[in-house]
Amino acid sequence: MTKRFSFQLNATDGKARSGVIDTPRGQIRTPAFMPVGTAATVKAMMPESVAATGADILLGNTYHLMLRPTAERIDRLGGLHKFMNWSKPILTDSGGFQVMSLASLRKLTEEGVTFKSHVDGSKHHLTPERSMEIQRLLGSDIVMCFDECPALPAERDRIADSMRLSMRWAERSRDAFGDRPGYALFGIQQGGLERDLREESAEALKAIGFEGYAIGGLAVGEGQEAMFDCLDYAPDTLPQDRPRYLMGVGKPDDIVGAVARGVDMMDCVLPSRSGRTGQVFTRRGVLNIKNARHQDDPRPLDEHCSCPACRNYSRAYLHHVFRSHEIISSMLMTWHNLQYYQDLMQAMRDAISEGRFTAWQAEFHAQREQGDIEPL
Repeated sequence: MTKRFSFQLNATDGKARSGVIDTPRGQIRTPAFMPVGTAATVKAMMPESVAATGADILLGNTYHLMLRPTAERIDRLGGLHKFMNWSKPILTDSGGFQVMSLASLRKLTEEGVTFKSHVDGSKHHLTPERSMEIQRLLGSDIVMCFDECPALPAERDRIADSMRLSMRWAERSRDAFGDRPGYALFGIQQGGLERDLREESAEALKAIGFEGYAIGGLAVGEGQEAMFDCLDYAPDTLPQDRPRYLMGVGKPDDIVGAVARGVDMMDCVLPSRSGRTGQVFTRRGVLNIKNARHQDDPRPLDEHCSCPACRNYSRAYLHHVFRSHEIISSMLMTWHNLQYYQDLMQAMRDAISEGRFTAWQAEFHAQREQGDIEPL
């Protein structure tokens, strides 16, 4: 890859930003939502179907892929893009969050984390250097620093110690990443809900220097109000000329609120996981397809949506296949939810570039407050 990784800011409206991340594998329009392909697949979706929703980039999971099928095997088979048949950019997380949340019997030291796999109980050692090596073997376009993410609420001293450890690991991640033209390494800001710790973290990351910056350690149980309070200042502490990525967020109103506060990229399992459990996102809020009110309803989920579930199937049919545990139910409702999320991002990009984001935001909330269409 000879082409460089770059970010161009094209428009701002208040704190909301619209731009383009340029990578050798294609452009990522921001604000961007990244569907999560944990184990080299977005569950219940074909890669070309994910692309058809308008997704410019996917997220893959270092922790899951290092355990199964292993990064070395993926590398031998030509890298993650070829392995999963996705030609556009891929971002991989560092594995840190999953180690903290999924692995058992983990031991944290200055060096890294030793843990037992949740898959087969095998023992592994993950360090900043090993995380960089795994992500290089996978061939991801955007690589995340190895960090530690404490669950909130936590004591201030615990948050401060964790943040400073993550900053030392960020420096080691940068050194281990090396010079890789066309690829990007993102630093991850930590510090919980403590403003001074967030600022200290941002200064440490800026001193190291990264192609992009993530806001980590939110959406871990603190609630939307506390998250927004943090986002009122956290993005402003990061460089204006680099992408800002809020990790693991979220619900549609979380995403809109984050964009309003200066965030450029987000990811979340919610649209795909909700699709499999019968929860459907529409312009008029969230509906549950398993409710009996849908069983005789010939109308689509959302008459304004272009996805196959809305174009070709009724609520009655979707209710039936969900109740019958048919696989097509997960396929259609995941596609719909991913389409809704990408349509949401496009609507925000348009509103920001046309200078009407505040009005758009008011309309977004007003429409959702109406609730679902009246039952027949």
